[in-house]
Amino acid sequence: MSINPFGHRLGNAIGALVCAALIAYALYTQRVLGLDPCPLCIFQRVAVIAVGVIFVIAAIHNPATRGSRVYGVLLLIAVAAGAAVSGRHVWIQAQPAGSVPSCGAGLDYMLDIMPLMDVIKKVFTGSGECSHVDWTLLGLSMPWWVLFSFFALGAWALIVNWPSKAKS
Repeated sequence: MSINPFGHRLGNAIGALVCAALIAYALYTQRVLGLDPCPLCIFQRVAVIAVGVIFVIAAIHNPATRGSRVYGVLLLIAVAAGAAVSGRHVWIQAQPAGSVPSCGAGLDYMLDIMPLMDVIKKVFTGSGECSHVDWTLLGLSMPWWVLFSFFALGAWALIVNWPSKAKS
């Protein structure tokens, strides 16, 4: 007995559509509202896209029980990575004013002149632009809502891809 009423294919397709909607809204806030993403925002987008791609592959493959559990684990890994980035972003935004280093070079420039691992280290230490809150909903910044979205996507990944009884 599974709590997933949709089946693996449709459930994974719904997860992919949610990821597409999250990315569409991120692009809307960037292109229409003029809110340029900071480096941590870009990493969160990459994580949402990774989760969406795994959902798409799982929907196309439509595996049996063992295969769907593999997709469930892959989704949880991608969700955990995205939640870690979002959590770090939330933490940076919660720091007192002046305690986060001032804005440095943009992500594009850093990627041009530094090795990837150095860029990742630099981004995760935070920059002034990552601490700035320029969008809220119900008093919570966008990284908070992205973090909640990752938790919801992780729960959905388990519901859709982790049936309680093995059939194969």
